[in-house]
Amino acid sequence: NFYKDQVIQIYSAKWCFDNLIGQSPNFLTTKNMAWQLSQTVSTILITGESGTGKELFAQAIHNSSARCAGPFVRINCAALPDNLLESELFGYEEGAFTGARKGGKPGKFDLAKGGTIFLDEIGDMPLTMQTKLLTVLQERVVERIGGTNPIPIDVRVIAATNRDLEKMVAEQTFREDLYYRLNVVRLTIPPLRERVGDISLLVDDLIKRLNAHLRTNIQGINPPALDLLQSYRWPGNVRELENLLERAMNLCHMNQQSLLKVEHFPSLGNSKFSKIEILDNGQTALPDLLDGIEEQLLLKALHEADGNKAKTAKILGIHSSALYRKLKKYGLE
Repeated sequence: NFYKDQVIQIYSAKWCFDNLIGQSPNFLTTKNMAWQLSQTVSTILITGESGTGKELFAQAIHNSSARCAGPFVRINCAALPDNLLESELFGYEEGAFTGARKGGKPGKFDLAKGGTIFLDEIGDMPLTMQTKLLTVLQERVVERIGGTNPIPIDVRVIAATNRDLEKMVAEQTFREDLYYRLNVVRLTIPPLRERVGDISLLVDDLIKRLNAHLRTNIQGINPPALDLLQSYRWPGNVRELENLLERAMNLCHMNQQSLLKVEHFPSLGNSKFSKIEILDNGQTALPDLLDGIEEQLLLKALHEADGNKAKTAKILGIHSSALYRKLKKYGLE
């Protein structure tokens, strides 16, 4: 019992569904589907771009499931060398190979007994290991390296990847039978650029978390800086947003300020908020040219949307609050 308690303490899931921030329709649909899947025991394949929070969803599913009292064991299939992956997953017996620990070592499937095993970056698993994993998922037993006795496993499997497994199957770099074994039910996490309306909520939540971590006292973010974040494409998704906010908060704190501004996001602001003026025939400065172009785009989008503000914001790819500020700026309310 002591050993079991220690395993659960080490391999625990921290995130719950209440910690997953967002109100956009596609995010809420995904979150609701994830909760429904948490009530089943089926294998889940979580897909989505890097940085969208696939592991956080896996943890939330585990914590809402009937297995929440058991361990949540994560293994990154891309981070371990091929020759170590098998021993990490399935364990080994004493004397199985040179350097093997006395008494052997349990594998991650052993440690996850009664709980959940999360196979992150499953698309990067070597083909030889894919074959062995398929056998384990079909037979529900593992055999340690150097061992002869099959060990029954009682785990729920959640796999995740940011790669196109269907394309990999077509290219024969991922086993088709393993793909179908993992893809029992699928959960796709939307990228941040498709849930721009959630950025303000995420920023507020991340500022609170980062304040506790960095021991700072940043009060919030001003509207122009928020507009800048909402106009960015976020190829790195929520992870990139968190990293940029941490950098900005450090910069803000060093300058003894308490509100995040455009100047605290130099990697985003240089191209959009340049102070260098480019003259057109010596008459019009760059800010005036940009304002004119922006006003024309607003008018065109309003016309296409028949004056509907929500549709206009969607056409322009900006949040509705940013749209209203721009309409007020140009007297187009």
